[in-house]
Amino acid sequence: MTVRELTELGRVRLSRSFFLRDFLYSEIAAVHGIANIPDDPDLAIAAGTRLCEDLLEPLQAVFGRIVIRSAYRSAELNAFGNRMTLAGGYAYSCASNEANRAGHIWDQRDSEGCMGATACIVVPGFHDRFHAPGDWQRLAWWVHDHLAYSNMTFYRTRFAFNLRWREVPKREIRSRVEPCGLLTRPGMPGHEGNHEHIWRGILPGAG
Repeated sequence: MTVRELTELGRVRLSRSFFLRDFLYSEIAAVHGIANIPDDPDLAIAAGTRLCEDLLEPLQAVFGRIVIRSAYRSAELNAFGNRMTLAGGYAYSCASNEANRAGHIWDQRDSEGCMGATACIVVPGFHDRFHAPGDWQRLAWWVHDHLAYSNMTFYRTRFAFNLRWREVPKREIRSRVEPCGLLTRPGMPGHEGNHEHIWRGILPGAG
């Protein structure tokens, strides 16, 4: 791909606030000189559009500006990151390509033929006010009650979390910060219904 072609690709608008360029930066790519460019731009754009329209825009509309920490990875880049992770490179934190298809690898469908896209994000407006141990669950349950997400995985630093859109949502929430593990998935007690008693008070302007 030429510089002009990549420039034009980056200019593709995925939603009101987001362009494809916003999701292409990768520290791994920058440090190791690996191009992070979609092999199937049309699929990446289609999946990324749904991620932005269905999840990121509604989240940002309520909580203010969100920050993209990590998002699209090419299959080549993710495979490299996974090899480094398996070799003990904790900072890489990349799952296998099989696990990341229709996740961080936007331009490949998963084993069930579903399209999907993941972005790791921070919601500064939330974390500035709610950063006590376990507070991430309040945001998780708000998203669960209001947005058509597929998967969320929360992390320690500023309660960053992977937020995934998928054609057929799995509706699972996991965490690598206390309490670690599986928070909910279909069939578990408390998965259905309204969880306002958990997230009440987190909306900007709430007393």
